Amino acid sequence: MRIVVGLSGGVDSSVAAWLLKEAGHEVIGLFMRNWHDESVIIDNECPWIDDANDAMLVASHIGIPFQVLDLSDAYRERIVDYMFEEYEQGRTPNPDVLCNREIKFDLFLKAAEELGAEAVATGHYCRKTTSNIDGIEVHQLKTGIDQNKDQSYFLCQLNQAQLAKALFPIGEMTKPEVRKLASKIELPTADKKDSQGLCFIGKVRLPEFLQQQLEVKKGDIVEIPADHVKCIERTKNSPGHATSPIRWIREDGVVVGEHQGAHFFTVGQRRGLNVGGKPEPLFVLAKDVIENVLYVGQGETHPGLLRKGLRMRLDEVHWIRQDLHLLEDKTTRDFDVRFRYRQPLQKAEMKIEGEYLVVIFDSAQSGIAAGQFAAWYHGKECIGSGVICD
Repeated sequence: MRIVVGLSGGVDSSVAAWLLKEAGHEVIGLFMRNWHDESVIIDNECPWIDDANDAMLVASHIGIPFQVLDLSDAYRERIVDYMFEEYEQGRTPNPDVLCNREIKFDLFLKAAEELGAEAVATGHYCRKTTSNIDGIEVHQLKTGIDQNKDQSYFLCQLNQAQLAKALFPIGEMTKPEVRKLASKIELPTADKKDSQGLCFIGKVRLPEFLQQQLEVKKGDIVEIPADHVKCIERTKNSPGHATSPIRWIREDGVVVGEHQGAHFFTVGQRRGLNVGGKPEPLFVLAKDVIENVLYVGQGETHPGLLRKGLRMRLDEVHWIRQDLHLLEDKTTRDFDVRFRYRQPLQKAEMKIEGEYLVVIFDSAQSGIAAGQFAAWYHGKECIGSGVICD
């Protein structure tokens, strides 16, 4: 089989390519160049040119053809512009999830098919199985064997057509096993540190990155006392209040500092507030991008950070397994849910209410933010995902 591997210049994709070559496949290495502007990238944190060189060295070592594919225009349009729009609206996007749906398993996949490839492979720590369900071939996205590195969350927006062409060669391996094999076969990337930051951009100074298009606007940081939140919770009984964040007003708290723009922050954020002298660290409880106010509270157990549920608009909900789709109002089903990478799966009840898919957790969750992707699982299989709307 001819397979195109997305060689990122890291050890994971390097081992994936080697495994496929050893299995007898015709392998082509393809590096995606998706970013040009290095002005916001932190020095010495894997600039793209170093990654491309590493990917080329790996291809040479393995003995496979190698090409560079420039998708920077599409990446800016589909991913970076999306990020700016989401932050401007006060939401917290996850560009890595979108990158997999829009770039790696769309544009990259199409480029691979033009090279005659039957499949594409990546170095993701996840697995794919295929079953015959009621006479229909169904592809199942499952967690990687290494639960500490499982990356199925980042692939939660893939559809059946994309999964049909996807291969994850290291999904049955742990990270230490990958490192050990890379050293054994003397891959140039064997000891290379894992990349951090935005997909294909690298580790960036996010405020500076966002300031490329978003205006710096000074505003108040308002601290909300924990006992005030408890008072509101005792008196609030509006429908759906378990899934909605508390709406603050300035009079609920006291001004303790100044920020450079509420849209630069996210719910649950601790760093970057630059407000000292408190018994406990301050965390962002909520942000009002219309009034440009940032609401904060002391301590990671502040009740203003906690919510029992979330909801997603049905038109922003994606089912990997269409056969498990919740179709009827009031039909309830139990799933395990996460809304952040590496977050332990949380038990929850899901149901459709009107225009929303509603998730109610068994235990209150901290740091739920609009714009994040919530992904739900049954056992080891990712069933679907959606964008948290509020």
